[in-house]
Amino acid sequence: MVRDFESSDEGKTVVTADGDEVGTIEQIDQNMAHVKPKGSLSRSVRRRLGWAEDEDTYEITHSRVAQISDDEVHLRE
Repeated sequence: MVRDFESSDEGKTVVTADGDEVGTIEQIDQNMAHVKPKGSLSRSVRRRLGWAEDEDTYEITHSRVAQISDDEVHLRE
């Protein structure tokens, strides 16, 4: 099981299961990470994640996380 989000996760890169870098964690709020998307994030990746194109940040719940490493948060498929 993946550990809960911690404030130390702020600033980490968020990566899809396919290895696509999607953004950076801006803020942790309990079991929710607020992610600022990478500027060059493609429409297809945004759609796969369920992200609209006009948001400044997006929420990722703990249940979508496969692994948290020292510098990255890896999402489940």
